[in-house]
Amino acid sequence: MKNIDEILAMAQNVQAELEKAQANLDTLEVEGQSGGGLVKVKASAKGRIIGIQIDDSLLNPSEKQMLEDLLAAAFNDARAKADAVSGTEMSKMTSGLPLPPGFKLPF
Repeated sequence: MKNIDEILAMAQNVQAELEKAQANLDTLEVEGQSGGGLVKVKASAKGRIIGIQIDDSLLNPSEKQMLEDLLAAAFNDARAKADAVSGTEMSKMTSGLPLPPGFKLPF
């Protein structure tokens, strides 16, 4: 069995790697789309919204409800992609760590 110093050192290494991975997630970008690309939302893999693009054809008062629906769909698409990228990156980071089976990290 490992001594307490080795366990504490391993925990500190895990914490440092997690902080590094979290910082890296904010640099990775994904783009969610809806309406065949009429509405696009760019987000970080951490879920921070970076930008929104709306096609000029949707900037008509009679299209307000459709634009609102497309924005919600684009945000959801961007969030799903951000979650996928985040999961992939965290899996890469934790693949070399000696974590017990089934252990979930707090993200």
